[in-house]
Amino acid sequence: MIVVASYNIRKAIGTDRRRRPERTIEVLNELDADVVALQEADRRFGPRLSALPPHMIEEHSDYKPVPFEARSGSLGWHGNAILVRKSVEIVGHELVHLPSLEPRGAVLADVRVEGVELRVVGMHLDLSGLWRRRQAHAILSHLEARDGEPPSVLMGDLNEWSAHGGCLRDFAHNHRFAHCGKSFHSRRPIAQLDRIMVDDGLEIVESGAHRSLTARKASDHLPIWARVKPG
Repeated sequence: MIVVASYNIRKAIGTDRRRRPERTIEVLNELDADVVALQEADRRFGPRLSALPPHMIEEHSDYKPVPFEARSGSLGWHGNAILVRKSVEIVGHELVHLPSLEPRGAVLADVRVEGVELRVVGMHLDLSGLWRRRQAHAILSHLEARDGEPPSVLMGDLNEWSAHGGCLRDFAHNHRFAHCGKSFHSRRPIAQLDRIMVDDGLEIVESGAHRSLTARKASDHLPIWARVKPG
């Protein structure tokens, strides 16, 4: 069984408006996932350094970042990053360029977890419905061009308030959604903005939103998770 998770960490700024990366790492340790897609993992201004200092990840968790190396000092690209358990093998990785009015992108990693290879895509889509759909199409086209390779799991903050429409309809053509429940706002969740999707190569066994006391304080989003296995 493989555990995947998605978490908009809000640059490690909690609902108390304090930046506490150690609290974010505590939530990641609670999740105990094999693969985690992060959103808002880098600071927004200046050199856009990682909101989670790499030495803290190394010293206080069982995770390592996929080395996208898109910007010096950043954990990912346009705030998107992927962490994997230290025992997980990183087979390959790349950046996925997305059409956008403001800087947006997705990250892709091929990983091997206990002998099972997965293609993982992490994303944070636009606030505009039109641009979200264009971005969804770009991601799906990118995956279709690599058809026949490992089963894929797509995760991230889709910013989609609709229950079934918009970009959800686009992703649903070839992917199934994990029933993780509402994740935003973390103190009183009212919306299902964060999503995990898998293709036909994977079966979703169990899923949910992580609602620990620390998770309700560490970000304005709750992390979501799913247990999957080859289908």
